[in-house]
This record gives sequence, structure tokens and C-alpha cells, in this order.
Amino acid sequence: MKRRVIIMGAAGRDFHNFNVYFRDNADFDVLAFTATQIPDIAGRTYPPELAGKLYPQGIPIHPESELLPLIRDKKADLVVFSYSDVSNQYVMERSADVNAAGANFMLMGPVATMVKSTKPLISITAVRTGSGKSQTTRRVCDILKAKGKKLAVIRHPMPYGDLVAQEVQRFETYADLDKHHCTIEEREEYEPHIDNGTIVSAGVDYTKILRAAEKEADVIIWDGGNNDFSFYKPDLSIVVVDPHRAGHELLYYPSGVNVRMANVIVINKVDTASLEDIHFVRENVHNLNPQAIVIEAASPIQVDDPSIIRDKRVLVIEDGPTLTHGGMEYGAGVIAAQRFGAAELVDPRPYTVDSISATFHKYPDIGQLLPAMGYGEKQVRDLQKTVDKVDCDAVIIGTPIDLGRLLKFKVPATRVRYELQEIGQPDLERAFATLLPKL
Repeated sequence: MKRRVIIMGAAGRDFHNFNVYFRDNADFDVLAFTATQIPDIAGRTYPPELAGKLYPQGIPIHPESELLPLIRDKKADLVVFSYSDVSNQYVMERSADVNAAGANFMLMGPVATMVKSTKPLISITAVRTGSGKSQTTRRVCDILKAKGKKLAVIRHPMPYGDLVAQEVQRFETYADLDKHHCTIEEREEYEPHIDNGTIVSAGVDYTKILRAAEKEADVIIWDGGNNDFSFYKPDLSIVVVDPHRAGHELLYYPSGVNVRMANVIVINKVDTASLEDIHFVRENVHNLNPQAIVIEAASPIQVDDPSIIRDKRVLVIEDGPTLTHGGMEYGAGVIAAQRFGAAELVDPRPYTVDSISATFHKYPDIGQLLPAMGYGEKQVRDLQKTVDKVDCDAVIIGTPIDLGRLLKFKVPATRVRYELQEIGQPDLERAFATLLPKL
């Protein structure tokens, strides 16, 4: 008898788990995906072109709110939890729901889901969205480029459009971003690599993506998303922890998986976190993984034009996922506003429209700043309408990209940038020399 399966996801890890474990496995019948976190994913179909010969009609994607009726109506006996950046409590509550409905609950691990590369592979993951994976990845790339290595960065999936067209994507120029109709969230992850002269790949089928990248690179870099663990088996695992959210390395899933598997743990933001929180995080990671090399680092900010901020009433726009499911209440833009003497942070909430209003309703703790939500064209339009309505003197762009390429601002705007800076020893170069001496 085939096991009847539903996969819970958010258009990323769920598709990967299906592709590498369930797609051609005749012991299972995948009945449906459910989707959460990301707007406009539910109601679609995982297409037959990607689902394989066992699923000629494709696989429906339902809202997660329909999970329990789906278990009952489709007589599912196994539910596979396949997304990240959620608390351990949340995971076990979903397990209780599923078990009470009569089905088994499954968390898939590295052996079943990690693909092995033919090239040296370094993974960069974290314990929460917004911990500093991106700047850590860029720092790793700079170190390896200085050694003469040809790199390929592969980014955790963000397939929010045509899944067939997005099966394997490669981004080398801004024109590639336009060609693939990238969302703001995608651009925030891809543009900094392009600006740094690094090719980045992403998509849906991560085995095909890896095999294509191996043809043009000496070293593969996995640039993780949320706090998920790597899709690929790493030769070196680097995990970023965030003392601004001290304790989350213990309380969130799959943060604990990352910390326990890490070769190197980077405690980021030590320039802005309290000593108490830094010590607490250091003690936690030591207890979980005493063999890991621990590096302290900062992400110092730079502002293109601080004069735009001083004594002004400013609208701060921050990275969307960091504020939403990442749970942060501020980011680099707020720090810049405080540091460079803004007169006031203008609250955008009275001015929001449609999907931006819905974001604040779903995440009420965001506060007096605007998340750069742009998972689709309509949401980008809603973001533009909100920006147009806000009564402010200036805009601070705290996102990883120049939003001025996608939005128009009626007042002066300035951008905040940040890169990783290791503090003291050991640092990443020494870690490479110790753990990957032949690289």
C-alpha cells in the first residue's frame, strides 16, 4: 500500500523535499502541498513538468488553513513539515493538529534531502532570517576570489512565479533579473552578488541547478534562506547567530539543526548587541556544539548621504522577511536614523493600502517602519501607493538593494549598506586554513 502524503511548505523546502525524495518514489502518493508565509502561492499547482511521471496532472497547492480537512477528505496518513523560521512550539502544535487528525507527522533530515556536489561546497546558514547570512556569504566570496577561485553561489529558493520557467535560473546581470521577472525579495538576495561580480543561481530543481553550477565553478557556495539547513552536503558549514535575538538558537526550527552541524559559528552584530546577550548566545552555541570554531563579527552600517537624515522626519523601509516571519522589530535603516539624527520616524501604518495593510495586520509587532514587501507585481504597486501617501521629509532605504530602481520617491532618499567585519581572531580566513587547507 502506498503511503498517502501531504507536504506542508512555503514554496521552497517543500518542493526540494518532494524533488529529491518523493518525486520518483512509488512507495508514496503525494496528494497535495499546503502553503503559508508567502502570498499567492496557494491555489496553484506544482506542474506536471516538474512533478514527474507519477504525477501527470501535477500536484495541487492548498492554503495551510485547509490542512486538517485535506487529511480527512484525502485519507492522508503522513504529513511532512517542510518550511522554516518557526518556533519549536509552532512545529509541535502543527504536529499535535496532524496527529489528532489521525496522520503521522514527519521532519526530514539531511541524509534524505542533501545533494552531494562534485566540487568543494561551503554552506552559509543562520538561526533566524536577518541574522547576516548575506553579508557573510559576500565575505566568504571575497576571501575565495582573493585565492583565485571561480565561484558559483546557489541561493535558497524563492520560486514565486512560473515554476516551470523558474526550474533553473542563473543571474549574472541586472538584465537577468528583469528577464526572470524577479520580485523585490528575490532582488534583495541576488543583486548584491551581481554587484560583487558573482554569478548566483536559484530556482526549483536544486539537483539540476547544482549540476549546472559545477560546470563553471571551482567552489560552490550555498547561500541559505530563513534559518533552513542546506539543500547540499557541505564540506564546510558556517552558521550565523544573532545576539539581538538571543536564545532563538534554542527556540526556533531548524536553528538547532544548523548550530549542531556547524563547523564555524559566526556571532554577528556584536557592535550593537549587549554583552549579556553576546555571552548568552556564546554559551548556548558552545553547549550545543563545543567543537565549532566561534567567530565574533559586526555588520557596521554606511549611509550614502547622512545629510538627508539629520533633523528630518523619515520613513524607514526595511527588508520585508526580516520584519515579518523573521520577527525583528527594526533593522539597519532604524539604526541609521538614530545614529545620524533623524527628528522622527514617521509611522507608515495610517497610510498603508491593500496587501501592505494585510502585512501589518498579520504581523502587528512591526512598528514604525515599512517592510519592503514585493512578492508580486500587485504587492509592489501597493508598496508604491503606500510610499506615495506617507507624509515625510526623507526616506531611508535599509534593504539590501537600491529600491530607487523599482520605486519612485517624492522626497530625497538615501541607502544604508552593511558588510561583515570579523573582530579579532579566529576569523574566516583562519577557519578556512584550519578546516579546508587544500582550498
